[in-house]
Amino acid sequence: MAAPLLEFRNVTVVRKDRAVLEDVNLAIGAGEHVAILGPNGSGKSTLIKTITRDCYPLQRPGASVRILGQERWHVYDLRVLLGIVSNDLLAACTRDFKGREIVLSGFFSSVGVWPYHQVTPEMEEKADQVLDLLEISHLADRWVDELSSGEARRILIARALVHDPKALVLDEPTASLDLHATHELRALLRKLARSGTSILMVTHHLADILPEMSRVILIREGRIFRDGSKEAMLTPEILSQLFGAPVEILRRDGYYSMW
Repeated sequence: MAAPLLEFRNVTVVRKDRAVLEDVNLAIGAGEHVAILGPNGSGKSTLIKTITRDCYPLQRPGASVRILGQERWHVYDLRVLLGIVSNDLLAACTRDFKGREIVLSGFFSSVGVWPYHQVTPEMEEKADQVLDLLEISHLADRWVDELSSGEARRILIARALVHDPKALVLDEPTASLDLHATHELRALLRKLARSGTSILMVTHHLADILPEMSRVILIREGRIFRDGSKEAMLTPEILSQLFGAPVEILRRDGYYSMW
């Protein structure tokens, strides 16, 4: 059997003398489309940073983080397997690089292409293929700091896809997007999910959860609060407990919303 994409066992992560994640046990299978939902400050972004090796758990007996069955990774090898799209990365793309350069930088786990990088014709061909797949070839020669937030996120998704990663990891993907850009991004992510790219999404917006996502993990105060099917997790009772406020749920065309 294929190793799980991700396996946390008794994981605790401390940041600034505070346990942001505490005794987290979690397994996500290869090929799953999963949403991790929780309020602001619940530990969602730290969970992503632990997956990407920006944060490390406390060393305790029985505690481990395994990705595709391995505990130890060279971080650059790992970045080939996980396509990361985060707001931290978006904020780093403010220099004067063009869209194609940001996409090509995915081959080097950098932001932008620098003089010491060796860009091959094969890399250029792959970058153009991904730009075409995402229908953003027209952004290739645009300066990134001139792009809208939605366009910049599409460029980052293209950057994440140049290695054909095992999974696309998204941290709050619709943050700062207007309604039109949000709809476009969700349509794009659905296209990728249907093509076989595993989607792992962290969000606090219920409407970000794609119809293709069958599993939802709820996180609160650094702990896994609930974990199960989308239908079982996204109920008024459970979400009211998660967010600490009474909510109502509406389901339409495979999407959920709450107020």
